[in-house]
Amino acid sequence: GFETLQKASEYYKWDLSLPDIARIWRGGCIIRSAFLNDIAEAFESEKKLENMLLSPYFAHEIKEALKGWKTITAMCANEEVAVPAFSSALNYFYSFTSKNLPANMIQAQRDYFGAHTFERIDKPRGEFFHENWTGHGGDTHSGKYNN
Repeated sequence: GFETLQKASEYYKWDLSLPDIARIWRGGCIIRSAFLNDIAEAFESEKKLENMLLSPYFAHEIKEALKGWKTITAMCANEEVAVPAFSSALNYFYSFTSKNLPANMIQAQRDYFGAHTFERIDKPRGEFFHENWTGHGGDTHSGKYNN
């Protein structure tokens, strides 16, 4: 939420004060939380903080909680208990901190449906491959795309 507010403030030139917003919410909003003080402090101490995950305080807190967070989310998934806030937040964290994102799955889907080829992360950029995903089809192979 704060990242969205920050991006909108920059885009629309609103000059929002994120520490003030955190304080306002602390005082009279349904999402009142002691954490809002920590949010306000994070944005006050680093004026150009792009994401709370980058603040030393929140980076430490998440590092401490990550194992339990993953465990409880996995346990809930295994027991078919919906925890959308936990799983969405965990996936957001993964997308923010992962070296490789699942966008390469789009390449695999395009290759499956239309032989559009894909790149592999263990090979040099610009080297394309095609997989015969179903075991049926012609002789399309990566050599035809690399020439």
